[in-house]
Amino acid sequence: MLSFLPGPILFFISSLLLIINTVVWAGLISIGGIIKLFVPVALGRNHISRLMNRFMWAWASCNGGILNLIAKIEWDIEGLEGLDENGWYLIISNHVSGFDIAAQTYILRNNVPMMKFFLKRELIFVPFLGLGCWALDMPFMNRTSPAKLKKNPKLKGKDLETTRKACEKFIHIPTSIINYVEGSRFTEDKHRRQQSPYRHLLRPKAGGIAFTLSAMGEQFTGLLNMTLAYPDADAKAKEGILYEVMSGRVKKIVVRIEQMPVPEVDSEVYFSQAETRVEFQRWLNQVWFDKDQQLEEIFQQHVPDQKQDN
Repeated sequence: MLSFLPGPILFFISSLLLIINTVVWAGLISIGGIIKLFVPVALGRNHISRLMNRFMWAWASCNGGILNLIAKIEWDIEGLEGLDENGWYLIISNHVSGFDIAAQTYILRNNVPMMKFFLKRELIFVPFLGLGCWALDMPFMNRTSPAKLKKNPKLKGKDLETTRKACEKFIHIPTSIINYVEGSRFTEDKHRRQQSPYRHLLRPKAGGIAFTLSAMGEQFTGLLNMTLAYPDADAKAKEGILYEVMSGRVKKIVVRIEQMPVPEVDSEVYFSQAETRVEFQRWLNQVWFDKDQQLEEIFQQHVPDQKQDN
């Protein structure tokens, strides 16, 4: 335990260790991805993919070890019961900080298949990380903006086709796909500019999960509604919650996981009928309203601890 060290030193140590951890495992995963390109048999490629998923599992486990090295974290987790590491899951979650991915992969690494993310195409050029994500078959998306669709109507449906092709790789190997439906990390400034009706969340966007459900909805065995909170972090600190965690200031991470039925989304109906899209958005808004209530209860329960510490 290095928690006795000053915060800036802990941040430097944890950052260095996280970078080394990512470079090592992303490098091994990238090598596996290149080898997979030259394997002609699908069964052989699947075996390599499973091995690379184990490398990602090792990356997530090492991240947890680094976190335990710099701080004594209390993990308050509910909802892991009944999950299947051989199932297919769509995970929706709030997005609080740059540490969310490390926390969530660490928490779920032994309960569901290693998570996959829909990434912006530009991220493929990030050293080590981009190539590693490509090797893990994570989809790199280039969303067509409404302006481009208006200018070139022939592009309509291209995003859905791209999503379907990307999801074809997940048919034979159990997979968890996570979608941060707010589209961005929560900040007070974004919350204010959006005029969000929620206290602790940004407005949810239904398009991303609708694309995923219409592409492979019948494949999913469950929908996981995941709520993440760092109740003793100073969300208004200039350094951000990521710095708070990596400098050892955060002592508690709260996670709530709710298993929900998988909504059915017919792509032809959803993308042609505005009423269907409105109904789906209304369902997601209600999920987000309940999540906001849950976050408020978490923060209220933690208030006495803060007062006691002071």
